[in-house]
Amino acid sequence: MPNDTNPPKDSQIPTNLRLLMLLEAIAQRGVAVKPAELIDVIGLPKPTIHRLLQTAEAEGFVQRDIDGRSYGPGDRLRALAVNTMSSERVRTARLAILKALAEDVGETCNLAIPDREGMTYLDRVETKWPLRIQLPRGTQVPFHCTASGKMYLSTLRSTTLNGVLSARSLIAETEQTITSPDVLRAELQQTRARGYSTDNEEFMTGMAAIAVPILDPHDRLFATLSIHAPVQRYTLDKIIGFLDPLRAAAKKLAELHQSETKQD
Repeated sequence: MPNDTNPPKDSQIPTNLRLLMLLEAIAQRGVAVKPAELIDVIGLPKPTIHRLLQTAEAEGFVQRDIDGRSYGPGDRLRALAVNTMSSERVRTARLAILKALAEDVGETCNLAIPDREGMTYLDRVETKWPLRIQLPRGTQVPFHCTASGKMYLSTLRSTTLNGVLSARSLIAETEQTITSPDVLRAELQQTRARGYSTDNEEFMTGMAAIAVPILDPHDRLFATLSIHAPVQRYTLDKIIGFLDPLRAAAKKLAELHQSETKQD
């Protein structure tokens, strides 16, 4: 007797695509995801989802979140994202935007992406001034005391932010570093309201910075664009004066990212 029932979704997805679809779903969410949510999104049975997660976790593509039940991108998946964004064609167009901004403001511009332990500089264009702060591409900086890091923290859900701030003490990098979680939460609230973040000699004595978000098509932060300069040349108030060209460049970078995403 022929079987008229529809085959299960598990049999409709090729085996070699299942893990890729799982990683794609985790990356798209932008937050740690529970297995039950992946079942709803992908449509694979619970045992299959758990088996894929175990494989991906063992190989470093995903890792468990603080709650021990949710999963987020692991080191290898984040490295894959960085390498993809650093492809020569994409990077050439991105650097053109950064160079135009650096020439406009006359100071160093940085493109950073959030990592597990801090913000990683994906690209930067140095100022032509001999007095400059050396933070080469690939440098990772803390969340709590940098303009890029505070911009990222300001976009997190309250439960996620609480987990980040309670995981470890806020280290004082300078005398200006905010080390109180409550004070930092208040500043992050201001950051959300005004749409930009600041670093007033909190990461390095003598350096000030501002940062704005670069958003993906779902209006989620995927990177930050920042300007920093020695305070001998520009105080924080003067750097804030560069906000308009900074936001214009961030918009161009977001449009570039969206166009590349559509092509891929």
